[in-house]
Amino acid sequence: MAEKASSHVRPTSKMGRILYSIARILAIFGGTLLFILAILTTVSVVGRSFFQSPIPGDFELISIGTGVAIFAILPYCQMVRGNVIVDFFMTRAPDRAKAFFDMIGTILYTGIAALLTWRMIFGGMEMYQYSEKSMTINFPRWTTFPVSILFLGFLALVCLYTISRSYNEMRAGKIDEDGSADIEALK
Repeated sequence: MAEKASSHVRPTSKMGRILYSIARILAIFGGTLLFILAILTTVSVVGRSFFQSPIPGDFELISIGTGVAIFAILPYCQMVRGNVIVDFFMTRAPDRAKAFFDMIGTILYTGIAALLTWRMIFGGMEMYQYSEKSMTINFPRWTTFPVSILFLGFLALVCLYTISRSYNEMRAGKIDEDGSADIEALK
């Protein structure tokens, strides 16, 4: 169902619209952060090449920032069906079958998001407890965990919404261009 990702039409339900809006804001934040990290990388490489003076801790800052940015972008990606989906086997399948397998995949993804959220809570607590810091710039590593946990928790919530969306599509037997089922057909 990767072909549906290009429409980016907002969901019609109130909950869907709220989740979509939040996910979109987080994706813009994540994209902006990646842009800033690209500039940081460029400045550091130019400094290293021409002035033998890279930005100290550039690798640490980029790895930390990239993780946060990815966690910020994932909910939007799920909302607009932008995650990698292998639909080679499903191209000729009926819409109900596509919706069913989309729902199964999203159930698995929800479990992974919930598991990661749960384990990151304990990982962040351990890093805080032991005052773990990055090697070069002594950045306290635990500080990125609360925001990452928040983003992952939101991803799990978006996944729950998209499970219900796929279920409604499966029941209706039709997937509209905006990626939602025709709710009137369910009545």
